[in-house]
Amino acid sequence: MFNIGDKIAYPVHGAGIIEAIEEREILGESKKYYVMKMPLSNMKVMIPLDNMGDVGVRPVITQKEVDDIFAILSADETKMPKNWNRRYRANMDRIKSGNIYEVAEVVRNLTLRDREKALSTGEKKILNNARQILLSEIILVTNIDEEKAMNLIEEAVK
Repeated sequence: MFNIGDKIAYPVHGAGIIEAIEEREILGESKKYYVMKMPLSNMKVMIPLDNMGDVGVRPVITQKEVDDIFAILSADETKMPKNWNRRYRANMDRIKSGNIYEVAEVVRNLTLRDREKALSTGEKKILNNARQILLSEIILVTNIDEEKAMNLIEEAVK
């Protein structure tokens, strides 16, 4: 269980800070929710407490793990399927996993691919989504602004 003020990562959405724990009635059923504020969009996300384990919510990474993320970003591209449809599904599965290292691999691989050959619209959306997830977590851990975090990511991908 998390507390107000805790920094957490929510797969597919990114990282944020728990601002409140509220009880809401939806469709006649009363449930408790974490209210998480996202640092990039100032959006608030409500996460039901009763299925926290199912959705993969976890504490944000540590500073050491941020260094590991940048090592992944600067590594060589991993082999991806040539077929864009299979590549799209594989990348979506990586993002949905909630594993920040896999998200970093998606950012690295698609950024490198975009530099050599333009991405499809779907892959551009995946890249932007993965980049936002990565940015939100780096910003919360390092306390740097979005522009600086984005520059660090771009510089890391060779």
